[in-house]
Amino acid sequence: MENIKKQLMKEHRQLRIRKFCKNRMAVIGMIITLFMTVLALFAPLIATHDPLEMVVIERLKAPSAQHLFGTDTFGRDLFSRVAYGARLSMGVGLSVGVLTMVAGMIIGLYACYYKALDNILMRICDGLKAIPSILLAITMMAVIGPSTKNVIISLTLVSIPGMARIARSNALSIKQQTYIEAMRALGEKPTRIIWGHIAPNVLSPVIVQASYVFATAIITEAALSFLGAGVPAPAPSWGNILYEGKTVIYNSWWMVTFPGVFTALSVLGLNLFGDGLRDFLDPLTS
Repeated sequence: MENIKKQLMKEHRQLRIRKFCKNRMAVIGMIITLFMTVLALFAPLIATHDPLEMVVIERLKAPSAQHLFGTDTFGRDLFSRVAYGARLSMGVGLSVGVLTMVAGMIIGLYACYYKALDNILMRICDGLKAIPSILLAITMMAVIGPSTKNVIISLTLVSIPGMARIARSNALSIKQQTYIEAMRALGEKPTRIIWGHIAPNVLSPVIVQASYVFATAIITEAALSFLGAGVPAPAPSWGNILYEGKTVIYNSWWMVTFPGVFTALSVLGLNLFGDGLRDFLDPLTS
């Protein structure tokens, strides 16, 4: 009996993988995401120059064999800065996605189970959601100061309310199931019910939402850096490269084109991959 169960689970898993592979957009998104991940992880090996090395006589050189993406206003190699910018921008996005997923799940699960906490936590989330995300992030950065760590903190706090609401709404539907009511009637500990039975069923939609938070964090970090409120120079991120290029956009198109394309591609890839992940993890579509 146990062997039959394992065989059925294996076949079901293989069926879902085949279905994911047939989703061309999801596969394209996964390939783009993997490409950006490899670029971020192996930036020191891929970069052709030191991203911080300034050669003034080489400033604003057009793309060439020596400088694949050209140079910036300080003569720094733009290809190397974009490669290292992938490490920073993708790192910020991943950190925000993971932290938001963990914090949002904790808030959502406990708000679902305890009504007193629900009233407090959800009203706080409502208040944060009432303020435009980018405005709230800019305000927080102005208060705590620009740095990579502070960007991660501010974007995480901005993203938590949406994640908490998704976790709570899914947890509420699980909480109403008969087996949960039976365990509560038998005196099962709340912690065991929350983390042993509700959390595993909430994990799939939360993971999917985390992929969108990942993508949103990348573009929001770029927006903050473009406005001068994000990752401070000279550390390369796609946003502050765009910020440096805005004054020479008409004469040096490569300054905004390449970091802009990489930002757009990474967000597009994550969104497409997130859509495929949703179909893969949703048992109703399997």
